[in-house]
Amino acid sequence: MNVSSSRVIVVWVPDWPIVAARRNLELTDELPIALIDRGTVFACSSLARAAGVRRGLAVREAQLRCPELLVAPYDAQADARAFEHVVTVIEELVPGVRILRPGLCAIRARGPARFYGGEQQAASTIRQALTESVASARVGIADSPFGAEQAALRTQESAPVRIIDPGTTQSFLAPLPISTLDDAALVPVLRRLGLHVLGDFAALDRTAVGVRFAEAGLRAHARASATDRLSGAEHAPEADFGADVAFEPALDRVDQIAFGVRAEAESMIARLAHAGLVCTALRITVTSESGDHSERSWSHPHHFSAADVVDRVRWQLQGSGGAAAGPSAPVERIEIAPSRVDASTNHEAGLWGTSLDERVHHALARLSSLLGHGAVSTPSLGGGRFLAERRVLVPWGDESPKTQRALPWPGSIPPPAPATVFSQPRPAEVRGALGEPVDVDARGTTNTAPVWMAFDQAPPLTISAWAGPWPVHQRWWDADTRRSAARFQMIDSTGMAWLLILEDHAWAAEARYD
Repeated sequence: MNVSSSRVIVVWVPDWPIVAARRNLELTDELPIALIDRGTVFACSSLARAAGVRRGLAVREAQLRCPELLVAPYDAQADARAFEHVVTVIEELVPGVRILRPGLCAIRARGPARFYGGEQQAASTIRQALTESVASARVGIADSPFGAEQAALRTQESAPVRIIDPGTTQSFLAPLPISTLDDAALVPVLRRLGLHVLGDFAALDRTAVGVRFAEAGLRAHARASATDRLSGAEHAPEADFGADVAFEPALDRVDQIAFGVRAEAESMIARLAHAGLVCTALRITVTSESGDHSERSWSHPHHFSAADVVDRVRWQLQGSGGAAAGPSAPVERIEIAPSRVDASTNHEAGLWGTSLDERVHHALARLSSLLGHGAVSTPSLGGGRFLAERRVLVPWGDESPKTQRALPWPGSIPPPAPATVFSQPRPAEVRGALGEPVDVDARGTTNTAPVWMAFDQAPPLTISAWAGPWPVHQRWWDADTRRSAARFQMIDSTGMAWLLILEDHAWAAEARYD
């Protein structure tokens, strides 16, 4: 059977977050349930939807529509861990599973179709295995991952498998609404441009899309035109590579525990290397004699060695108390599980040996080992409306705070961001044509046009162009932490661009566009 190498099978478990939560909380199917994330409904069961509950509703509104609704917090890590069992069932039938997100995974169709005698037979085999052991699943097959995903999402209970004929995936996607792209930043812009279905967007020239929308637009255009391809590392079950060390009797000294973990860490890294993988993130669980559990995720800018794993165990035991600190209670078990792996070919040494950033990493790791976790920090981009708030110091080895960064932050400066952000805003003076101070009233209107500005004791600079004001109001309900300011972008007579802020009738330079 001749099957194109671009054909993709996507397996979808409907309402997977609800399925996983019911199992974790041991709930029955007769009770309507909603999972809450940051105060709104993240997912809800079919019974809750029948009562009018929808994703994105506030908790009170959801409970008003369905008084018997059971509300539980959404646990993304538990959701992902529970999906490992689904992937394991699929991998017993077909290799090369890639997890798109918990509840949704993809496989190249060529191998399974040849082995089972066709795409329909392969999809039915996967469905039957999942239905018998985990939950009811739907399957979509198309020429692209996005097309197969949309095919799976548009199946019905009576027809749980949908196969899009080869060469027709783009025409299948064409009439779907532009919101199918699920890109909060791009979709409103495309609608304002008059592009309401995927076919309209796919018809645009790819080069023009790249010029206007950059990388995000090119990715969306590939999905709409069914030219995206399955990429990324295949799923590797973490249970096969984890390390579990038990101490009898329990130990309370960090150096003894680290010595006991070293052999298992070396064995874990060796097993990964034998499989052609490296670990770029791991999860360490410490169980004390009193029954307390300490679980923490660690990342690595390159990949973990056995010594790096032992260092992370030591840092987790020391907490924030420095190199001389130790566990609060004797430790009886250490569990180490890779949470993210990658192909080792992506991490080979350069032609001329160790790169500069690797030497820097080794130096920082050595300092952290000597001084304790938290003593060495690296800057990371966080969330916030003011530029100084977005600079976050992260202890070496910890994950960057991506959650806050992804929030909308209305009032923040859009990209491109200034190249130089002052650690302390530089006091400034901005004056009008008659030398009067420039100010902004309660309606956000300037009393006069800015003509010149000066910093510290330097000579004044003529303002050749300016834009603003853009008001920023933060935590207006809290008298202690609220901030109210106005931002301006100004270009001086030398051609330098500045980001200035007016707060409490005082001017300051927040950043400079170098």
